[in-house]
Amino acid sequence: MAIHYYCRHCSKNVGKLSSWQADVNELGFDQLSDQERSEMIEQDSQGHIQVKVICEDCENTLRENPDYHAYDSFLH
Repeated sequence: MAIHYYCRHCSKNVGKLSSWQADVNELGFDQLSDQERSEMIEQDSQGHIQVKVICEDCENTLRENPDYHAYDSFLH
């Protein structure tokens, strides 16, 4: 099982943990609410986990333009 982290805004690959086994407590997923977990974490047909995060570039853009938080996607 691999865990893929990618940006929820620009889809940039942020990181990958290959062939790594951990429980949800080690990954911090247990700290998320059920809603947050369903919005951020998906499992594909091969059993790999896809985690939506925010990359550094998009984080900087959001910091400089806080009104963008209202949009699902601010990139055009």
